[in-house]
Parts: sequence; structure tokens; C-alpha cells
Amino acid sequence: MRTASNAAPATVFPNHGAQKTRILLIRSVTAGFFFNLLLVNTVLAFDFDDVALRARQLADAPYQKPAGNLPAELQNLSYDRYRDIRFKPEMSLWRDDGLLFETAFFHQGGNFEQAVKINEITGSAVKEISFDPGKFDYGANRFDPNRMRNLGFSGFRIHYPVNRQNYKDEVLAFLGASYFRALGKGQVYGASARGLAVDTGLSSGEEFPRFVEFWLARPEPSARDLTIYGLLDSPRLSGAYRFILKPGIETVLEVRARIYPRESVGLLGFAPLTSMFLFGENQPPASEDYRPEVHDSDGLSIHTASGEWIWRPLVNPKHLLVTSFAMTNPVGFGLMQRDRQFDHYEDLEAHYQQRPSAWVETKGKWGAGRVELVQIPVPDETNDNVVAYWVPEQVPQAREPRELEYRVLWQKDIETHPPDSWVVQSRRGHGYPRNPDQSFAFTVDFEGPALKKQPPNAAADDVVSTDANGQILEHNVYRNVVTGGWRVTLRVRRMDNSKPVELRCHLRGGNHTLSETWSYILPPD
Repeated sequence: MRTASNAAPATVFPNHGAQKTRILLIRSVTAGFFFNLLLVNTVLAFDFDDVALRARQLADAPYQKPAGNLPAELQNLSYDRYRDIRFKPEMSLWRDDGLLFETAFFHQGGNFEQAVKINEITGSAVKEISFDPGKFDYGANRFDPNRMRNLGFSGFRIHYPVNRQNYKDEVLAFLGASYFRALGKGQVYGASARGLAVDTGLSSGEEFPRFVEFWLARPEPSARDLTIYGLLDSPRLSGAYRFILKPGIETVLEVRARIYPRESVGLLGFAPLTSMFLFGENQPPASEDYRPEVHDSDGLSIHTASGEWIWRPLVNPKHLLVTSFAMTNPVGFGLMQRDRQFDHYEDLEAHYQQRPSAWVETKGKWGAGRVELVQIPVPDETNDNVVAYWVPEQVPQAREPRELEYRVLWQKDIETHPPDSWVVQSRRGHGYPRNPDQSFAFTVDFEGPALKKQPPNAAADDVVSTDANGQILEHNVYRNVVTGGWRVTLRVRRMDNSKPVELRCHLRGGNHTLSETWSYILPPD
């Protein structure tokens, strides 16, 4: 028997409930005869097509700025006073239903001025989750609950048992603009992600789209993944999102995004990641600090379609620093926290060694474009100052939708890195410590299985280069007898102190590349 199928586009017929039925016509050929089979498949009351329709309708209409509804006592709340407003755990969505997932909610107030509509999807209905001040403990704040009744939620968080079976940990949170962040096993919050970056780093100023509505699909009791839909809006675009959350040792968030521009934008950044770098092994603190390093991420990692791996250590520049890597069809990129040793941080409150690496794994062909890295000067660790995202070569114009799919992996015990060897530290100092001159010295350590497999008498070559603003004065490579890896040292002179210098280095053994490419930017003085 030979069977061939031709699938016609799905037709949606809403019934009297909120459930939808998809009817699919399939033409089959059996023993030379044609048969038309009518398949009827009942699906959830709401899916990606529904949120995409709403996003398109938003983009077709003029932007409506949300109205403010915060009472005076919730405006300009300090960080500590806002944190003192806590959702009561016993009121969590799905707590009494025996599900692996639970959902708690954030209150409006302080920096989170706008309400976000949040809905629950069941098999046959979509229902808005109503705001009730009685679901919150206001702590030391003395608020009149009657003045809170017309408010809404500013976001939500998902709980799931990742560290132990008898406790549901917070594993995902959506709060503020289009920001979200997640946690895997043994991790504490650090790097974040966003739905979209618009005009980031441009002199015209950045536009911050925000999620205005969410739909949470009620999971089955034994389900280990959770589907969330989000509707994005901003003055110049709208967007539809689907998130599939899969918590675990590394928590995975599968993302599908479709953007509908109302009008043209200067820069559109997909899959943006944000983090913080104050100081580290390659940059001493501006003032005395008992902590050797303070950062949520220590570098940008990129995997190109050609097979090259690139590592750019992060810096806290004196001025805005924007750099990029042009490529076609990237495999992935991420803001990574490779340093996992507590004594490199010595912070018993922040636990930077437990901050997750955030890795974006692309799905499908993304085409030509660039991975862009924006680094902003900051005086302390209270604000994120690092952003990385993908910029397509062809920026979508008004009324031209653009769709991408990717996965964000929140990692610690399992981390994405090159298969051969990678950079484990980058240290910077004066070229001649005893008699400092105008040169800079760098020490770069590489480790990995490709280096450990080498015989004791094996040799490695360091391939070092710089741009036109730098001069390599000397460079050396030798085995690190303590780690089993290899160390590269180089001394560099900057020709024009008002301009940056880009340095590149990787290891070779014979005709084979042994390591990722260390790509360092020395910011202008």
C-alpha cells in the first residue's frame, strides 16, 4: 500500500464554548484510489495564532499609551518598601490542584507602574485572573486595602521543584517591561532576558516594549513543562510570544516570537540578554573592595555557523562601548558566568558563583546579521550594564512581520562551551610592573579536553593579532603545569589612547585549532 498526503491549511471553527476545533483535509492514495479523510482535532481555547492576531491588530492601530492608576502611596516606592509587598503563598494559582507548577503574582508599585492582564487557559475556556489586595501581605507598609482594589498585577513568577522534591522553587519570573529571568538547579538570579531590544545604544534613545497581557496554559498534573503566551506592545511595534518552560538542572525556555512593526525602527535586537559586570580579573575595582570580582557574567560567548567559537571578556568601560560580530546563521550566543569558585568573589550575600549563564540556541536559519554587545559604565552593581542581542541585516519595515524561534538555557552545572578548549581567565596589567610604561600585559589561560589529551612533549602555537590601533610587542605560550592547560602572555602598545584596541588569540597544534578565539576589547582611555 502506498500513501501520500496533501495537507490543506487548517480551518478554525469556534463552537459555543471558548474551545476551538481544527478541521484538516488529508488526501490519501491507496491502491490507485483517492480518499478524502476529514480529521477533527480539538485543541486548547487559545494558542499562538490567537495572540498573533491580537498583535497584528495592535500594530494596525495607533499606539495607545497606558493610563496610570497608581495611588500616591504606591508611587516612588523605595526598593525595600516594594519588596515588603509579598504575595501570600497559600493563594498561589494551582496550589490546591496537585500540579507540579504554581504561580504567584507581583503587585503594582514603585518602578512597576503599569498593570499587566494575566489569564488562565483551560481546555475549554480563557479566564482572567482577578486582582485582589487580600492576596498580598503589605508588611510594614501602612496602606488602605480599599485604595488598592482597582489595581492589577505587575507580573508573575512560576514555582517548580528543581532543588528538592518537597519544595517548589521559583524558576521563572516576568516583571517589568519585557524582562524575564529563570533559574535551574542550584542557581540564584543574575542575568536576565528580554522580549525585544529597540534602538539600544543609539543616541536617539532606547524604546522599551512591554508585555501587556499573558495567558498561562493550565498544565496536566504530571506535566513537566508549562506554556505561556505573551502580547508585547510599544509605540513602534507589537509582538506575539510563546514560551515553553522546562525546569531542571538547566532550565530551558523555548521561545517563538513574531514581531509586527507599526513603523520603522533604527535597530531591532532579537533574543536580548542583559547582565552586570562591575569589575573582575581583567579590570580592578575603581575603589578598594574586599571582593576580588563582582559580576553576574564574565564574558560573551558566540558559536558561528563556520564552527568558530568566540569569547569576549566583559568590561566596565569609562564610556558607552558598542561592538559587534557579523555572521550568517549563528548557532548560538550567550552571556556566561564561567568562573564558579567562591573565593574569586567572597560575597556571602550575592553568591556570584551561583549566577546562571544565559545561552541562546537558535532554531532554523536566522540569515545574515550580527551579534551586538553593548557595555555601559556603572559606578556600582545595582544596575545591569551589559546587553547582547541579534540584529538582522535586513531590519523589518512597517507592516512587515518578522518571526524567530530560539531557546534560552539557564546553566550552571551543565554549561555550553567549545568542545576542544576555552578561556578560563583573562588578566590585565602594566607591561613592565617594575618600571611601568605605556604598554599593557595580558595573561590568558585556556583549558579543556583537547589540551589535557596532549602528550607531555607536545607543543602549541599561539595565533595572536590586533587591529591597526595596537602593536604586539611580544607574546609567549607555555603549558600551565598546575591546570594542565596552556597560558598565553602578550604585551601590547596602544597607538591612539582615544580609540579602542581589539586583540585576538587562539591556540593551534600543527594544522588543528585547539581552542576558541579570545577576542578582547581594550576600551579607549
